[in-house]
Amino acid sequence: MATSLIRKLSLSLLLATTALPVQAEGLSGAYLAARQATINSDYNAAARYYTRALAGDPSNPVILESAVLSYLSLGQLDTALPVARKIVNDGLKSQLANMVVSAGQIKQGDYVDLLKALEEGEVIGPLVDGLMTAWAHIGNGNMSLALEAFDKVAEEPGLGGFAAYHKALALASVGDYESAEAIYSGDNNGAIQSTRRGVMALVEILSQLDRNADALALLDSVFDGHLDPDLASLKARLESGESLPYTHIHSASDGMAEVFYSLGSALEAEASPDYTLLYTRIAQYLRPDHFEALLLTAGLLEQLERYELATEAYKSVPADHPSYYAAELGRAEALRRDDNPEAAIEVLEQLARSHGDLAIVHSSLGDLLRQQRNFEAAVEAYDRALEISNASDRSLWFHYYARGICHERLDHWEQSEADFRKALELNPEQPQVLNYLGYSLVEKQTKLDEALEMIERAVAARPESGYIVDSLGWVLYRLGRYDEAVDHMERAAELMPVDPVVNDHLGDVYWAVGRILEAEFQWRRALSFVDEETEEEAKPDRIRRKLEIGLDQVLEEEGADPLKVANDG
Repeated sequence: MATSLIRKLSLSLLLATTALPVQAEGLSGAYLAARQATINSDYNAAARYYTRALAGDPSNPVILESAVLSYLSLGQLDTALPVARKIVNDGLKSQLANMVVSAGQIKQGDYVDLLKALEEGEVIGPLVDGLMTAWAHIGNGNMSLALEAFDKVAEEPGLGGFAAYHKALALASVGDYESAEAIYSGDNNGAIQSTRRGVMALVEILSQLDRNADALALLDSVFDGHLDPDLASLKARLESGESLPYTHIHSASDGMAEVFYSLGSALEAEASPDYTLLYTRIAQYLRPDHFEALLLTAGLLEQLERYELATEAYKSVPADHPSYYAAELGRAEALRRDDNPEAAIEVLEQLARSHGDLAIVHSSLGDLLRQQRNFEAAVEAYDRALEISNASDRSLWFHYYARGICHERLDHWEQSEADFRKALELNPEQPQVLNYLGYSLVEKQTKLDEALEMIERAVAARPESGYIVDSLGWVLYRLGRYDEAVDHMERAAELMPVDPVVNDHLGDVYWAVGRILEAEFQWRRALSFVDEETEEEAKPDRIRRKLEIGLDQVLEEEGADPLKVANDG
């Protein structure tokens, strides 16, 4: 489906295949810098350098289109428009320029010229052209031609769902809710695939038809009680008997924005983020209050590691909008990934004050505090998240698991074990929990048989996880089954060759079976891999002591049992 969709969109960029004829030394430098910036998705730098290159060669088709690409990726369509128009006026073939010029025509309500361009030949691609043709007819006040255009798109294999969705939105935009609902129900042209935004549109359509009960049933069946603030607000208004207004599409321009947004959403899972970004940027340009498009744009920028642009996008959602909490969660994550955890924590702490009734806000804060090793504060955040959550929600296993890790690091073993076991009650075969609890029991040297059984289940579920395979080897070592431990520890070292803890464990196992030189080699390897992040768990001073006097003497100094067959404890 997605591959077929990409082919139907068929956006080809000249810059991907055309070499630039460089005629001036200054132009060459600017162009090469711009190309490198484009490769790195550094759109600000690319736009700056392409602008400089254009000053030296204002008619070069590759520089022209590359500049349009950079401006569009930044969301600066007003800057991209004159460059795109020059490409078109120069008679150059560029679907990218056509996208931008079309967006400008839509923004200005110039549907006559848009339809003329669409009639003269392919502008962007079969799907986009077909849907734009339909919405342009609506912009010109001709619903009959619009419906014919939607139906023509539906004739293309694989495009019926898109056509039906937009046809339903168009009908609802002019008050024909009965026909719109018939399309949704599958009575006309086939059923529409459910998306969050599509379901919300249908909820409004049903309410306009005085069918609030059906709208409520739809919300319950699709979202199964997991309602974000926007959906919760819809439900409350429906339950109060309010007739919800139809808000999704008010004009042809809104419909065009929905074309680019719905295609961007469909492309997100399959196409590259820089490609998908072109669609979401146009959706935002055509409809600045399309916050779903904005959030998708910000997420794509995160994938491209342009965290400063993602943060800027998230921050533009107003505080009184239902999507504000989602934008702030995204902004915190972008700040974290941009190595600014303090600012991320500040965002989440403020959000916890303004949206304290949302469990996801507190759990997200807990996750970030845990990553920063502030375990006490993380426990408090997880406590609050669990306090306001539905206790029977099976997805809460991760909250208990994460809080259990914090308690374990704080040496609150009783609380930690209780959290791990609660997580397993909600998700009995979760390999991360099985491994963490099993490994912790091994380190406590208690309930070793149960620990072995847990870790064996975890390995069966994740046989390629070095951490989990290491745990299996380690519990066998703790049980005194040294020969059995060797194969598993060697396998863990293959899976995680530069992990200091795994290499240290393998050294201990080698020592236990009498392979002294190999043990010392592994301990030296372990030391070479220790860094600030792993120092606390790897215990480099202990490894050095083992190299000095051997594992047996270290165990004696620590007052630990000597190497032998261990008891279950």
